[in-house]
Amino acid sequence: MSTSQTPTSPDTPSISFEFFPPKTLGASARLWRSVERLAPLDPAFVSVTYGAGGATRERTMAAIMAIRDRARLNVAGHLTCVGASRQDVLHAAKIYRKLGCKRIVALRGDPPNDAVGNPTRFESHPDGFAGAADLVAGLAEMNHFDIWVAAYPEKHPEAPSLKADIEALKRKIDAGAHGAITQFFFENEAFYRFRDACAAAGITAPIVPGILPIENFKKLCNFAARCQARIPDWFAKAFQNAADQGTEDLLSLAIATEQCHDLVENGVEHLHLYTLNNPDLPYQICQALGVEPSPSRVAVSCG
Repeated sequence: MSTSQTPTSPDTPSISFEFFPPKTLGASARLWRSVERLAPLDPAFVSVTYGAGGATRERTMAAIMAIRDRARLNVAGHLTCVGASRQDVLHAAKIYRKLGCKRIVALRGDPPNDAVGNPTRFESHPDGFAGAADLVAGLAEMNHFDIWVAAYPEKHPEAPSLKADIEALKRKIDAGAHGAITQFFFENEAFYRFRDACAAAGITAPIVPGILPIENFKKLCNFAARCQARIPDWFAKAFQNAADQGTEDLLSLAIATEQCHDLVENGVEHLHLYTLNNPDLPYQICQALGVEPSPSRVAVSCG
C-alpha cells in the first residue's frame, strides 16, 4: 500500500502526521484541535504513538477510534514489543484490526531507564519478540496489515555502525515491512547518503523522511540528545537571535519549509511530519509546500 495521494501538482508531496495519545482532558482538547486543523489537508494517513509495554494502550486505542470516527482519516497505530509478551503484542494488533486499522508502525520500543534515570539496553521479554524484525514477521503472518518500520539516517544510537543499522533495516523489510519512516534529521545530505546506501544494500521499499518542526529549541535539544540526531551548529545562535526578536516560529517555518522543498526537489514524494500535537507549524509548512485544504475533508467537532 503506497503512502502517496494524488498530489495537487508534480512538485507537491503527499503528507502524513504523527500524534501522541493525551494524558489529560486538556491534552485531549489539544490533540483534537490538532486533528481538526490538519484533517482538511487530506493526509495520506496519520499515526498515533504507543508506549513501551502497552503503557498507553487504552489512550492510543481511544485516540484512534476518535480520529477514525470523527475525522474519517486513515489511522496507523504504532506497536512496540519491548517489555511485552508475544501474546500481549498480537492481542493489541488484533484490537487494531477490529478498529479498522490496516497500517501498523512496528517498533522495538525504547527500554526503560534504570533506577537513577539512565537508559538501559534492550532485553526481549522471555515470551516476547526478539526485536523489530521478529515483530514484523509476526505481524506479517496475520496477513492483514500494511507494516511500516523505523529508519535512522544518522544511525540508531545502539547500532555499532550505519552499515549495521542498514542491515537491520533490511532484515525488517525482508521480514515483511512495506516501507520505513525515518527519525527526524536536519541535514538532508545525511538522508540522501542513507537513501543511496539503502538502495546499494538491496532495499527497494520506500523510505519516508520524518520532519520535526521546531516548536521549542530547548526541547529539540533534549529530543536530539536521546536519539543522537545532529543539530546544525548554527541553529543555537539563530534561535537565540530569533528569541530576542520574538520570531522563533518564523525561523522554524523557514527551516522546515526549506528542508522539505529540497527533499521534494531531490525525489521525495511523501513527507511525514511529527506534530507533537501542535498543528500550527505543520499546517503552515504544508501550505508553504502547496498542500491546500480540501473543503470535503472536515473533522467533526468533539465539543
